[in-house]
Amino acid sequence: MKNPFANIFKKKAKSDAPVPKPEAGNKKESFFSKFLKNRLGKSTAKGEEIIGVELTPNEIRLSQVSNNKSNQWVLDKFHVHKFEGIPSGGTVLENPDKVADELKIALQKLKINTTNAAIAIPVTSAIIRVVTAPLMTDEELKKAIDTDSLWENLVQLTDNLADYSIFHQVINKDTTGNTMDILFVASKLSDINNYTDIIKKGGLNAVIIDVKCFALKSAVDQINQIAGSIEESNLTAVLEFGLDENYVMILYENNPIITDIFIRSQDRKTLEESNNQEEMDALVRRYMTQVKQAIQDFETKYEKRIRNLRVTSNLPNVEDYLGSFRKNMTNTGYQLFDPFDGIKVPAQLENEINMKNRSYFSTVMGLAFRKLDVFGYYKFVTAVKNINLLPNRDNMIAQKKAKAVSSFAFKGVVGVVAIIYITLFGFSFWQITELNKKIVGYDQVVQTHELKTLEKNKYAKEIGTMLKSLKLSQSIESNKTVSFRVLAQIASAVPKRVKFKSIEYNGVDQIVIEGSAFSDQDILKLISNLNNKKLISQASLASMTLPEGEQQGSQKMKGFKIACILESA
Repeated sequence: MKNPFANIFKKKAKSDAPVPKPEAGNKKESFFSKFLKNRLGKSTAKGEEIIGVELTPNEIRLSQVSNNKSNQWVLDKFHVHKFEGIPSGGTVLENPDKVADELKIALQKLKINTTNAAIAIPVTSAIIRVVTAPLMTDEELKKAIDTDSLWENLVQLTDNLADYSIFHQVINKDTTGNTMDILFVASKLSDINNYTDIIKKGGLNAVIIDVKCFALKSAVDQINQIAGSIEESNLTAVLEFGLDENYVMILYENNPIITDIFIRSQDRKTLEESNNQEEMDALVRRYMTQVKQAIQDFETKYEKRIRNLRVTSNLPNVEDYLGSFRKNMTNTGYQLFDPFDGIKVPAQLENEINMKNRSYFSTVMGLAFRKLDVFGYYKFVTAVKNINLLPNRDNMIAQKKAKAVSSFAFKGVVGVVAIIYITLFGFSFWQITELNKKIVGYDQVVQTHELKTLEKNKYAKEIGTMLKSLKLSQSIESNKTVSFRVLAQIASAVPKRVKFKSIEYNGVDQIVIEGSAFSDQDILKLISNLNNKKLISQASLASMTLPEGEQQGSQKMKGFKIACILESA
């Protein structure tokens, strides 16, 4: 199999590679980046939240981290879902449906707040090289890449360029030598699409596709940053030792120098199941010969001493091998790398990571530390920080950027509306305060009004009675006024449910009363009352009718005429 790390690094010495001055475009981009960070927020400008997903043939690892107010990394979500059903030696891409189903089950156990997923492909599925090219501006580099002339001249691939998903990043510029170093990372589109299909079927959306060695670098960078060691940040050596991948990665000035370690198929069998000490010692000797050579090459070229190697491994008996490593390289220390060192772990997740060897979680933690670089925050950082082999990443990032800007615009509109509402509320509050001052004593006014209304109603009733009496008096047509006493006696004789319409006086000795009553009994009662009066000698019913249209409820009023003969004077 072709070494994916061939010619991985050709970095010039620091004195030979002065940092170029920023170009005008870079200044504009930096200003735009600062503007976005100030307006949209630092976290938004640096990238969207993601969940790290590591797929293996026997388990799925999920991790999500965040920063708290103290700028400390916090482990928000973490879960390892173990499963069976894939035969020994089988791969993820050979069993896509099985892995996708298991991913669904794993996600059901986590309440994630994003569907953005960062995944990593094995280094055996990637081509990783650092190539030296003539110094070019960003526009010239883009034009050379668009025409495929750059990669055809600098990278010899066995297949057509169109069959690959390619990522590149300028990691060093040498203005003195008029050259620049470009990191070239590529993978077959068929493999990339198969991984993204698995993630999509599992219920997530793949937005970052990294390579495992760079995911490991991300984890190491973050732990170094947390530890605050300048020396370790500038120079860290990592050994990936296990059944799947084996290499030495030296992180020097934040860029990786990677050397592949070759192991035979028999060696893999020994690592997996052998307890034969002789076989294990022979494997260690072959393995350490390559490790020593990689370290010596680096120390000779850069005149830097490597005293410790951080080891990541998925072997259950890795400590037995580390003891043999230390015996073979007595002047170099070997220590298992802890990707959770310095990270705040909530109590409910402590059992998930409570194990002696936590180094094999380095890849998923490195993926969890990634952010989706929407606004080009890392574009001009001369270090490997944003590997992404997603084929349609430009369109995806454009959509995410539009969404972020739309969200910002929406928040701006909401803010303006909120300001308007606050202003109107303040104005209304001022108006209410002023009106309250004007209605001091309102309750007293209402109480007085109610009392006066009662008095008004009382007087209105009395006035109505008086007006009715006047009306009746006006109906008497005579040139001689009826004695007040006669009228008073007639008025006092009126029972309830009887009302008068008119009183006619002939001027001598007779008064005719016309009115209506509810019943015959009411009319008879009136006649009886009149006959009992001293000034009336006789009262009798002259006529009785049922006028049309007069009703009281469902009962009609009966009309009557009563003739009253007065006592002679």
